[in-house]
Amino acid sequence: MTSLDIHQILDCLPHRYPILLVDRVLELVPGERIKALKNVSVNEPFFPGHYPHHPVMPGVLIVEALAQAAAILSFKSMGDAPDENAVYYFAGIDGARFKKPVTPGDQLILDVSIIAHRRGVWKYAATASVDGQKAAEAELMCTVRRIE
Repeated sequence: MTSLDIHQILDCLPHRYPILLVDRVLELVPGERIKALKNVSVNEPFFPGHYPHHPVMPGVLIVEALAQAAAILSFKSMGDAPDENAVYYFAGIDGARFKKPVTPGDQLILDVSIIAHRRGVWKYAATASVDGQKAAEAELMCTVRRIE
């Protein structure tokens, strides 16, 4: 089992501020699963507009954080890292459900497991939780594509 700090995460993902949504990898078992952490700060760029009177992390960004954790898992499972000629895309999002609002000060735990990997498409079971309570869940499909 492996853990990764922010510098190792930056080596795995092309994402940067303000869209980098993984702060630490707590556990990683290549070919199986990842458990990662997103510290949700009141300083996030989306909170002033979502919503000024009651800040809530947008559900699409929770799903994006899960996808970024999935990307790290995929790259570590392949023994590879992205380069300027590759992009990691969503291929599908199924069964997305949002159970609990995520607010400033929360630590969002991202649990992602590989369900299948065929012909360059990865399928994952993904859950985001706060304080042991499920905040969101979805099945994600992602793929790496070369760009010209």
